[in-house]
Amino acid sequence: MTKHFNLADMFELVADKVPTRSALVCGEQRATFGELEQRANRLAHFLASRGVKAGDHVGLYMYNCNEYLEGMLACFKLRAVPINVNYRYVEEELLYIFDNANMVACIHHQEFVPHIEKVRADAPDLKTFVYVTDDSGEDASALDSQEYEASLADQSDARDFGERSDEDLFILYTGGTTGMPKGVMWPHKAVFFAAMGGGGWFHPDGAITEPEQIAERIGDFAIVGMALAPLMHGACWWYACIQLLAGNSVILNPGHHLLGEEVWDIVEREKVNSVSIVGDAMAVPLLDALADNPDRWDLSSVFNVGSGGAVFSESKQEAFKAHFPNVFISNSFGSSESGSMGFDGGGKKGQGLGNVVKSEFMSVISDVEGEPHRHVESGEMGIFARSGYIPVGYYNDPVKTAKTFVEVDGQRWLLLGDEARLEDDQSITVYGRGSNCINSGGEKIFPEEVEQALKAHPAIFDCLVVGTPDERFGSRVAAIVQLRGDATLTLDAVQEEARRHIAGYKVPRELHIVSEVPRAPSGKPAYPKALEIALSGDCQVS
Repeated sequence: MTKHFNLADMFELVADKVPTRSALVCGEQRATFGELEQRANRLAHFLASRGVKAGDHVGLYMYNCNEYLEGMLACFKLRAVPINVNYRYVEEELLYIFDNANMVACIHHQEFVPHIEKVRADAPDLKTFVYVTDDSGEDASALDSQEYEASLADQSDARDFGERSDEDLFILYTGGTTGMPKGVMWPHKAVFFAAMGGGGWFHPDGAITEPEQIAERIGDFAIVGMALAPLMHGACWWYACIQLLAGNSVILNPGHHLLGEEVWDIVEREKVNSVSIVGDAMAVPLLDALADNPDRWDLSSVFNVGSGGAVFSESKQEAFKAHFPNVFISNSFGSSESGSMGFDGGGKKGQGLGNVVKSEFMSVISDVEGEPHRHVESGEMGIFARSGYIPVGYYNDPVKTAKTFVEVDGQRWLLLGDEARLEDDQSITVYGRGSNCINSGGEKIFPEEVEQALKAHPAIFDCLVVGTPDERFGSRVAAIVQLRGDATLTLDAVQEEARRHIAGYKVPRELHIVSEVPRAPSGKPAYPKALEIALSGDCQVS
C-alpha cells in the first residue's frame, strides 16, 4: 500500500522501526512506540464499530494524558479528524465547538460529563462518547459514555485500515484573542511541513522528500522532550507530533496547572533534554521555581529551552541563560494558521517582537481596504504573510477564509494579522496585531512590544497594554498589571523601566493594578476586557 505524507502513515513507519523505544510518558502512564501503535489501532476499531468513518470529526476533550495522543492517532488511522476541545470552555463555548465542528463522537475525561450533559441536546450529531476514568466519580451513564479501557478490551490491534491521503485533514481550533474559536483546516502534508519541520528538525539534511524517509531519520538515541502546554494547545500538540515522528520521547505535564517545582521534578526524573514552553506565561513560574530553589535539581540533561505560540520576552530569555549558560534558547514565530514561521534572528533589538528572514514563502503584504494586495517595498509596513504549505481555510467560515487567504501575483498567501516591516536587508521585523495597535499623536504603538518591555520589571508578573482616550493625542498607553506576591509598583517605576527598552512615546501613561490579568480560556490576551478595566479607572494607581 502506498505511503503518503499522512501523519498516521508516518507514525506507523516510526513505530515499526523502534517498537520498544519509550514514546510517551504522562505521570504514571508510560508507553513504547509499539504499545502506542497497538492501543491506537484498538481505539480506531472501536470508533469504526460505532460508525465513525473517514471525514468524521471526533472531539478530544481531555487534560494531558496518553489517551489524548492515542485518540489523535486512532482518528488519523481511520482518516477521521480529531478536534481539540479546550477544557476551560464554559457552556456557550463548548456548545459552539460541538456544533460548529459537526462532531459525531467525543473522547472525554470523566470529570466533564456534567458539562457535556448541559449542551448535548443542542448537538444532535454527537452520539458516541468514550470517557477516560479520573477521580471525579461522575456518572457517565446518562451520556451512554463507554469507559475507555473497556472500549479497547475486545478490539483488534491489527493494522488493517485502508489507504490514506496527503489531503486528509488535521483541524486545529484556535480561540484567538476575540470571538468564538475557529477551526483551522490543515491537510496532513501541509501541517507536516509547515508546523512539524517535515521531519527535518533533528537531521542536517532538513525536510524529507519521501514518506518512507521518516524512519531513516530516526537517531540511535531518543531526544527526550517535554511539552509543558496542554495538548489542547496547538503548540504542544504539534510538538508532540514532531517528537513522535522523529522516534523521540514525549514527556507531558500531568498537572492541571503549571507549577514550576513539579515541572523541574519531572525534568530531573525523566532526564529531559528539551523543554518546550508557550511564552512568558510559562517562563515566569519556571524561572521563579529556579530562583527560589537554588541547586535543588540536577538539570544537566537539559540542552534546549524553546518557546512558540506566544511572546517570549528578551528579559525571560536572558533569565534562562543565567540559569542554563550552555543551553540553546529558541524563540519560534508562528500561529495556528501558519505553523512555524522561523526563529527570531536576534536582529533589530529594541524594535518589535523579533526579526526573521524573508524567503520565497514568507513576506510582508500590503492589506489596505479598497486596494489590491501586493508585496511591500523595503522600509514599508504591511501584514506578515506566508505561502506554500498553508491551511485550506477555516472550517464552516467562508467569510473569514476569504479575508485571511488572498492571492498575490498568482500565488495564494495567508495573512497572519501581525503587522510587520520589510527591512532594507530584506529581513522582516514583526510588531504585533494591527487590530490592537494604539495610535497616539500619529505614532503607531504595538501593545505586545510595550508588554515585553514591562515584563522586565521584577515586580510585574503579567501585563497587558491598551489604548485609552486622550484629548491631545487621541489615545494614550495604559498598562494593566498583575504584581508578584506582595510587590508594590508606581507609575513612575513602570515608566522608568519601560524607557530602558522602548522609545518615550510608547511608555505607559496610566497604570492599573489588578489581581489577575484578563485572558481568554486559551490563555491568550483578552484585550477588550483589559480596555474595560482601564476605562473604568477602578484599579488605577499613580
